[in-house]
Amino acid sequence: MIQIQSFTLNPFQENTFILHDETHECVIIDPGCYDQREQTMLTQFIEDNGLKPVHLLNTHCHIDHVFGNRFISNTYDLPLATHTLDVPTLNLSVQAAKLYGLNYDTSPEPGVFLEEGEQVSFGNSTLDILFVPGHAPGHIAFVHHEQQFVINGDVLFQNSIGRTDLPGGDFNTLAKSIKDKMFALGDDYTVYCGHGPTTTIGHEKLNNPFVGINSSYAQ
Repeated sequence: MIQIQSFTLNPFQENTFILHDETHECVIIDPGCYDQREQTMLTQFIEDNGLKPVHLLNTHCHIDHVFGNRFISNTYDLPLATHTLDVPTLNLSVQAAKLYGLNYDTSPEPGVFLEEGEQVSFGNSTLDILFVPGHAPGHIAFVHHEQQFVINGDVLFQNSIGRTDLPGGDFNTLAKSIKDKMFALGDDYTVYCGHGPTTTIGHEKLNNPFVGINSSYAQ
């Protein structure tokens, strides 16, 4: 059974996730650790639980989700895995850090490219990959059907959705990703979001005011 640990990190209050199972292998998704204190939070959790990181995964490559890529890659000798269409987003992260006046240890280039229909495996567990662009051109989500959850980055939030006014964003594309891919998962699926609390597909179907209604929003 997969255990999910979240950490809210960096000035953008981004959610980083560590998933692990009974084998103690784990994956690290969207490491947003910004400074040494936050880096230690992640490594201490991994050490305290006797975990072995085997994958470094990005749902997408906006600056708040990649602050810790270099640190995690170097510490655990892991290649970065993400979607090929988000390489331009990753390349803009240096510019984004300068824009916000933030320090940034430049992420390594991806060593593995992930596509919809493929899977990421660790220990006895497997995550399916969904391609869900709109917030970012190469945005992907990680789904575990047996436990009915999805690590969805900045696609869906509780009662909101990811912004689409950044380079490569598009509202109609995001709305289609949500309705065709996310909502197809089923009402009982738990959604682990890149910011804010968890939600469910059923809750968002009933309460999310942005999908299929408005073409502009603030988030």
